[in-house]
Amino acid sequence: MMLEDLYRLLRAGHVQAQVVVDTMTQPVVVLDQGLSVLTANNAFLKTFKVERDDILGQVFFELGNGQWNIPEFRQLIGSIIPKAAAVVGFEVKHDFPSIGQRTFLVDARRLVHPDDNSTSILVLFEDVTERQRHDAEKDFIIAETRHRMKNLFAVVRALAMQTQAEGRSGVDYRDSFLRRFEATLRAQEIAAAVEATDLETLLRESVGEPAARQLFCDGPSVQIKDSRIVPTSMIFHELATNAAKYGALTNPDGELHVRWWLEDGPRNRKYLNCEWREVNGPSVKAPTCKGLGTELIEGTSAHLGGGVEIDFAPQGLTATIKLPV
Repeated sequence: MMLEDLYRLLRAGHVQAQVVVDTMTQPVVVLDQGLSVLTANNAFLKTFKVERDDILGQVFFELGNGQWNIPEFRQLIGSIIPKAAAVVGFEVKHDFPSIGQRTFLVDARRLVHPDDNSTSILVLFEDVTERQRHDAEKDFIIAETRHRMKNLFAVVRALAMQTQAEGRSGVDYRDSFLRRFEATLRAQEIAAAVEATDLETLLRESVGEPAARQLFCDGPSVQIKDSRIVPTSMIFHELATNAAKYGALTNPDGELHVRWWLEDGPRNRKYLNCEWREVNGPSVKAPTCKGLGTELIEGTSAHLGGGVEIDFAPQGLTATIKLPV
């Protein structure tokens, strides 16, 4: 019920109005000219955990050990209301002793009784604490979604720019781009779900199936922070892509052996050392020029504050990656 509806009802008939007011879910209180409580509905008593007999005839601002003695609200009731017909949507945020931190929107209306021209004040309260919390959560989710979409678009653009197009067919370029994109999405899903993830879990997600069945891991439990999940994943994805094209994954008996360990670095930082070694693959020849995958691995490692060394040994490629954790 709106403030004006209740105002008209109060002027029309006291008995009917009292019944309606007592059934309202919004807390309602009526004050006399001295700002003492004339009446309060059941919702007011329940919301603020008070008894009717304890508040009738009491000065409103002295109720509950002065919990309503809020300077802005007192000014509204004591000064603004006598001069104005109504005030709607005045926000009161307060830590109430009986109910804790709450936010109310307060509507107030001056009532002039036709019989004796006496004045009273009708006050309605709407608890918007949960609504504001939900609105804040919604705003946060929207902002976070926009942020993630912006980041994802930047990653997609970088992948498109870094995927070599010269000398390749459209189908070859598409397949290469989509493989990188899918690996990025898998890493993004992990980063969005957790604050950190285990290195071995990230490794297996990064190489994908069926390569994960040919992957053998050895190392202590290491947690990769969410901000580093995507770039770290891309390093291993590029190594696995190279292995699938030229290395151990071209052979059904080929294997990927990854071991890692932690060591102390400068300024009391911990560093992750990770050795990627391919076995049972074809004989490896060092490339005549640096490929896009190698550039991406080196660039990403440097961006994370680390480095990488790649050895194109004939018996199998070995990459040693060092990253701060």
